[in-house]
Amino acid sequence: MLAARAVSRLPDTAHNPQPPHAGRGVERFTVRTWFQLVLGAIGIVIILGAGAGAQVIANTNAATDRLVDHTQPALVQATRLQNALINQETGVRGYAITGDRQFLEPYTEGMAAQTRAADRIRVLTGESSELLANLDAVQAAAQRWRVDYAHDTEASPASLAATSVQGKALFDELRNRFEDQNAGLSAAIAADRRGLEYARALRNWVLASIVVLALVTGAVLTMLVHRLVARPLSALTTASLRVADGDFEHRIDITGPADVRTVANSVEIMRRRVVSELASSRAHEEILSGQKHVLDLQAEDLRRSNAELEQFAYVASHDLQEPLRKVASFCQLLEKRYGDQLDERGKQYIEFAVDGAKRMQILIKDLLTFSRVGRASTPMIELDLRTPLQTAVSDLSAVIEDSHARVQVPTQLPQVLGDPTLLTMLWQNLISNALKFRSPELSPIVNVECALDSEHQMWQLSVSDNGIGIAAEFAEQVFTIFQRLHTREEYTGTGIGLAVCRKIVEFHGGTIWIDTAHTEGTRVRFTLPVPASIPDTLLEPAAVAAEGVSP
Repeated sequence: MLAARAVSRLPDTAHNPQPPHAGRGVERFTVRTWFQLVLGAIGIVIILGAGAGAQVIANTNAATDRLVDHTQPALVQATRLQNALINQETGVRGYAITGDRQFLEPYTEGMAAQTRAADRIRVLTGESSELLANLDAVQAAAQRWRVDYAHDTEASPASLAATSVQGKALFDELRNRFEDQNAGLSAAIAADRRGLEYARALRNWVLASIVVLALVTGAVLTMLVHRLVARPLSALTTASLRVADGDFEHRIDITGPADVRTVANSVEIMRRRVVSELASSRAHEEILSGQKHVLDLQAEDLRRSNAELEQFAYVASHDLQEPLRKVASFCQLLEKRYGDQLDERGKQYIEFAVDGAKRMQILIKDLLTFSRVGRASTPMIELDLRTPLQTAVSDLSAVIEDSHARVQVPTQLPQVLGDPTLLTMLWQNLISNALKFRSPELSPIVNVECALDSEHQMWQLSVSDNGIGIAAEFAEQVFTIFQRLHTREEYTGTGIGLAVCRKIVEFHGGTIWIDTAHTEGTRVRFTLPVPASIPDTLLEPAAVAAEGVSP
């Protein structure tokens, strides 16, 4: 009823929660979409900035290339051109003065240098018509000087000396063309330098603008992501932790991007279910509390009843054994005193009565033993499993000797936590069964083995014999109390031995069963837990070699 009332108090949204994508505008986008948009915007800014930066850098490199690779080298070549013409004039004048033709070598070499320098200047200044015009003017003036004065180098020096005034005037005109060419090249260099400075200033301004734009864009996008993504996530985290700390009545707001809204909606539904289940569990807790009280009373009654039943079994066994002893004693006295007056049938009746009384005594004693298993006051101790085995073999030494049996036991057995008396009883029952149900044609051989089941942390032990064996269909039946597979005339006993073994093994936390795969006799397997105090280095048995116990 409390659970029903708690569920009825929940708002309708617990059953009809707000759709995760019920928001408008920005709330329709998911966190992934927002990050994609932010990354896209940053990418656009980077691409635009990279394009603008590349353009201004290209302009700067172009201005630098014009200055370094064209105008300045053109000025150097112009100087070489002028030096070549000056060398020509110097050679002709020296020849005219001295008449030595060796002075004509600078003239010849200067002509070749002039041609090379002029061709190079034409390549370097190919885009400037003004500089090309200056070069043409220089070449034309040089040609006039050479045609009108220096062409007759084969004539006598005297003729060159006679026209030296005309030659000087022509070369002075060439010098004026030199000055015009140098002025044009210097102006071009100055213009290129101004263009380079402007390009550098523009480049620096554009790069600074790109950095500022990137910072502003990053700040704006960061604020946008914080406002639309981080803040709703933080609010959802805070609300979830508050609910996790026990405030189940705290409502979780459904805001933010679509996927955050989906998560918040799911957490809110879960919170409402927790509230509902909590109310239901409290109602169940009240019911269970009442049931626990009833169970405690019943458990107390059961403990008292078990104690009374145990006391009754103990007293009843003693009270039953006394009349049975009397029946057996008086039947024996009756046979002794009146045996000569009884016929064979009367003596047989007396034997039946005595035998029945003795078997009843054995049954009562075995039943009392079975009821006491697991109720002994002896505490569980850590002991070597070989100690109770040796005690059991020693107690059965007479039977072993009479049957000419050979009992093979390991040289070492593991440490276990158990009751020494019960473990001795376990070994004694298993070995005595192996000796009792022996094959008439063979001498009994009993083999005790031990191995570690590391997966389940259990010692697995077995007792094997070469006796008559147990059919697979009776593998479970033999552990039932008073269950016999043979008549008393074939084999003695009450059929309680294996039932006691199972109770002892289960009392120690293990299991016991018949290994049906063993067909040459009987093999009983059982397990015992490995004590937690045993180090891992001692879990493997030190030796598994068997030793024989001969008569």
